[in-house]
Amino acid sequence: MAKILIGCETSGIARRSFEARGHDVWSCDIEAAEDGSNRHIRCDIRDGILDEGWDLLTVMHPPCTRLCRSGRRWMSGPGKWTRPRQLPKGKTWQDMRNEFEEGVSIFTVCWRAPIDRVAIENSVMNDLAKDRMPADLPAPHLVQPFWFGEPIYKATGWYLRGLSPLVATDHLVEPERGSEAWKEWSRIHRLPPSAERARLRSRSFPGMMQAAAHQWGDEASARHAAAAA
Repeated sequence: MAKILIGCETSGIARRSFEARGHDVWSCDIEAAEDGSNRHIRCDIRDGILDEGWDLLTVMHPPCTRLCRSGRRWMSGPGKWTRPRQLPKGKTWQDMRNEFEEGVSIFTVCWRAPIDRVAIENSVMNDLAKDRMPADLPAPHLVQPFWFGEPIYKATGWYLRGLSPLVATDHLVEPERGSEAWKEWSRIHRLPPSAERARLRSRSFPGMMQAAAHQWGDEASARHAAAAA
């Protein structure tokens, strides 16, 4: 059994997946857990919880809107840190900079946590974010939900330290591009603008989390047992 922290998650999907494998697992986020679990801690992940002797840290949905490639246009115009041509409604350029700095801070603190095995979910980063990342950060390990039995397209990047890449457990056959099935698989990219869109797009995928709990959880358990022997 490993002691595991699930950071930046409120849905409980990852926490419950690791719990089902018998681990001592807790989640944390600044928001309350959707399932009301007493194994969820409301806190900023930067405020000391990373120092509590975890065997494995998985960070599910850190703020990445300003770090990802799709969000670069809101951060800068041509070149680096020139004024953007357009800003999101109700936001200033300083708002964008502040959100960017928070994203960099959370990612960096998690990556440098005193924990031997770390997995941080994050999109492929834009050049501005890459400039601020730790020098030892590897390229992301990219996977898709349909590798784990879920008929959905959404490339998911994992930045891994001390862990093996996830191995597909139930690789579905992809539908023909443009077909109704293909459109259904692409539904997460077709969500209309709404207050809930960001939350819906950032939910964990149960099949992927079950694979992570089995593969990464077992790695953490084996190394924990070896260290205790």
